[in-house]
Amino acid sequence: MRALLMTAPGRAEVGEVPAPRAHGGEVVVEVERAGVCGTDVELFHGSLAYIADGATRYPIRPGHEWCGRVRALGAGVDRGWLGRRVVGDTMLGCGRCARCRAGRHHVCADRTEIGVRGDQPGALAERLALPASALHPIPEELTPAAGALVEPGGGALRAVRAAHLEGGERVLVLGAGTIGLLAAAFAAVHGASVVVADPRPEALALAARFGAEGVDPADLTEESAFRAVIDASTGAPSPAAAVRLAEPAGHVVLIGLAATPSTLDSRDLVYKDLRVTAVLGASSGLEGAIAWYTAGEVVPDPLVAAVVGLDGVPAVLAGERPAGAGPGPKVHVDPHRRA
Repeated sequence: MRALLMTAPGRAEVGEVPAPRAHGGEVVVEVERAGVCGTDVELFHGSLAYIADGATRYPIRPGHEWCGRVRALGAGVDRGWLGRRVVGDTMLGCGRCARCRAGRHHVCADRTEIGVRGDQPGALAERLALPASALHPIPEELTPAAGALVEPGGGALRAVRAAHLEGGERVLVLGAGTIGLLAAAFAAVHGASVVVADPRPEALALAARFGAEGVDPADLTEESAFRAVIDASTGAPSPAAAVRLAEPAGHVVLIGLAATPSTLDSRDLVYKDLRVTAVLGASSGLEGAIAWYTAGEVVPDPLVAAVVGLDGVPAVLAGERPAGAGPGPKVHVDPHRRA
């Protein structure tokens, strides 16, 4: 089959690789659609922390936002999965440790992350093997775009849940990327009054489509404090800004990751009696994202700017925008498309 392979920092190519086989407890999925994520870009450039600490090594087969259809079953897998449209959990815990047994497999010390951490190949390929235990069914009527946006949607929904919103509260989302706009959409359907802050006018143009007001961060002051602030930005100063803009006794949720360390003064947290939550991964939010998408309450499709084949991915990873791309922040991949 054809797959994208990162062979070294700044080097990615599409080539033929052995097709996966379903071992015991596994399935093979034919990938319908996959997303190119900021994490994939960091893997491409070699800047992801997992590379520095040795958890991930080249060559890497990336891709962790996807949807597809189950085409093969390994021994012990329920035959009801065969032919079903599915998405999958990126986080694969060991299944044996106390964290996994308590339902916290996403922070298992020995976890692998599909296409990101460890040696589990990702979904920027025609087919993908993964444990059946990681599967979540999606309905036939869900669009390929929405299916491949379940994974980022699950993370965004977890961030909104961590904000503990009540109807009518003012919520600020820092960053109008995929996660930020999805968090805005989920906050809006929970009844919040949502503001999205981003310095890029083209990014803010989408905010209204997701139930939010768009503003330039430079226009925000401490006088306009918010009951909850969700930091979905990749800027190193953003967590401190989130703390500054949160009301006393409010919530700050950190889901964005900067390429360089961020600095927070713990006194600012204590003096404002803030509750701060960090979100890693989408695991416990996947079913909720599927439900909201299926009900039509959140429609993520406008986030997709373009769909390319595998051959178009190296240029996207290098920062090129596909010809004719729309305003959305996300580029999707149809692994079966040629040229």
